[in-house]
Formats: sequence, C-alpha cells, structure tokens
Amino acid sequence: MARGLRYALVGAAIGAVAARAAYTAFTRLAPRAGEEKEPGRWTRTNHRGEPITLLEGPAFVAGSGVAAALAPGLPPRVRLAALLAGVGSGALGAYDDLYGTTKSKGFKGHLTALGRGEVTSGAVKILGIGATGLGAAALVSRGPVDTLVNGATIAGTANLANLFDLRPGRAIKVGLLTGGPLLAASLFRDAPLTAALTAVPLGAAAALLPDDLGERAMLGDAGANALGALLGLAAVTKLGRRGRFVLLGTVAALTAASEKVSFTKVIAGNPVLNRLDMLGRRPVDPV
Repeated sequence: MARGLRYALVGAAIGAVAARAAYTAFTRLAPRAGEEKEPGRWTRTNHRGEPITLLEGPAFVAGSGVAAALAPGLPPRVRLAALLAGVGSGALGAYDDLYGTTKSKGFKGHLTALGRGEVTSGAVKILGIGATGLGAAALVSRGPVDTLVNGATIAGTANLANLFDLRPGRAIKVGLLTGGPLLAASLFRDAPLTAALTAVPLGAAAALLPDDLGERAMLGDAGANALGALLGLAAVTKLGRRGRFVLLGTVAALTAASEKVSFTKVIAGNPVLNRLDMLGRRPVDPV
C-alpha cells in the first residue's frame, strides 16, 4: 500500500501542477477580446448565456499527458497506453470542439449522417476515439477478446464523460466520484499500477475544478473525452474479465439512455444528485 500511495500522490501532484501551469499559459497566450483573428475560436456560451473558455480542456490534456509521461510506477507499455488514450482522445475532442456543428447529435445522429455519406466531425471523433481506445487496450490486454472489451470500454467511458459536461463542474465531479473509489480500492488491494494511472487524471481534474465551478472555463470535448478515457484505462487494468463486462454494459446502457433521457433533468429531479451537482456552483438564476 505504501508504494501505491507514493505513486498516487506523486502522479496526482504532477498532474495538478502541470494542468494549472498549462491553463495559466494557455489563457495568458489567448488573444484578448477584439484581438482574435478568429473570434470565439476557444469560446463558447454556457447555459446562462455567458461566454466561457474551452481552454480548460487542452490544459487537462496537457497536464494529464505530462503526468502520464513522468509519474512513477508505470511500465513503458502502460505509460504509452495512457498517453495514447488521453492525448489521442483529447486531440479528437479538440477537433470536435473547434470544428463541430450541432446539426447531428449523439451516436445515432452522427452514424445516421455517416450512413448518408456525410462525414461529421462527431463521426470522426467517434471512429478516432474507438481507434485510440483499441490501440491503448492492445498495449495492456491479453488476447483479442480482452483487447476488444477493453478498447470498447476506454472509448465508451471517453464518450460518457463528455455527456456529463453540460453544467459547471459536473463532468469533473463524476470523474472524482467514480475514480475515487477505484483509487481507494487500488491502494487497499495493493495495485500500485492502477493507483498511479487513476491518480494522474484525478489530480489534473481536481486542479481545474475551481475554474470549472466558477464558470470561467469548461472541459469541452477535449478535456471530458480525455478524462473519461484515462479513467476507463485505469479501470480495465484493475477489474477482472467479469467486472470489465459489467462496466462495459453499464457504459453502453447509460450511453443508450442518453439518446432518450436528459441527464440534466434526471439530476435536477433527484434531491441527492441535485445537491451534489450544485455543490460549489453559483445559484441557479431565478426564472
């Protein structure tokens, strides 16, 4: 446990410091209002109708990438898998952040458009994250079945995390609430590799949470996809085959449900979930 705790603390610290440094650098280098060559390139309008920066996402990708490269306790193949899953899904998410449209939404919308011969940015992201998920899984799996299951899980968790990035801090809170128990289990069951892998994205995400809750920045597809992919990778290194099938089934069920049900409405209608969702956030504007 001592070794796993040391790996986790160092990995989380590197992730946190690197993510904050990247966010500070990116926001300082970003053109000021009226100076943009392409106005609004890294800016979106949030649920209040206020401008908010997407640079938190690239900062998370950079911070978690640096931590994955430098954190102790990761064998070369696992380190490469973390970089491929996090940076790969983050880059594809950034592409969708910058060039995506709202014409087609969700898996169904993008795949339907693809069936008509229309290649949307979302379809590129779905296929690309599927490929990076399989690539990362191939580095940590045994045999083709494990690779397919693990790859689908990594890609699925990358997409699922993005579905929660609709309100301040929500995606990071979901990451912390799911990654926290995984980290604790890894420490108590003496799984230092999983502890290190889990701590890397949790440290980077926690460091960026204040700006997310303060509605100054958001993860966007880049950050949310990377956060989900890294936690998915950490989970498949810890769970047995049955656990991985259960996790994949849960991710698939939630993703399918999101096509029909609004997670925001479900959360708002549940007192416990709503309290967690509003924790640290600005009060909701009166109607």
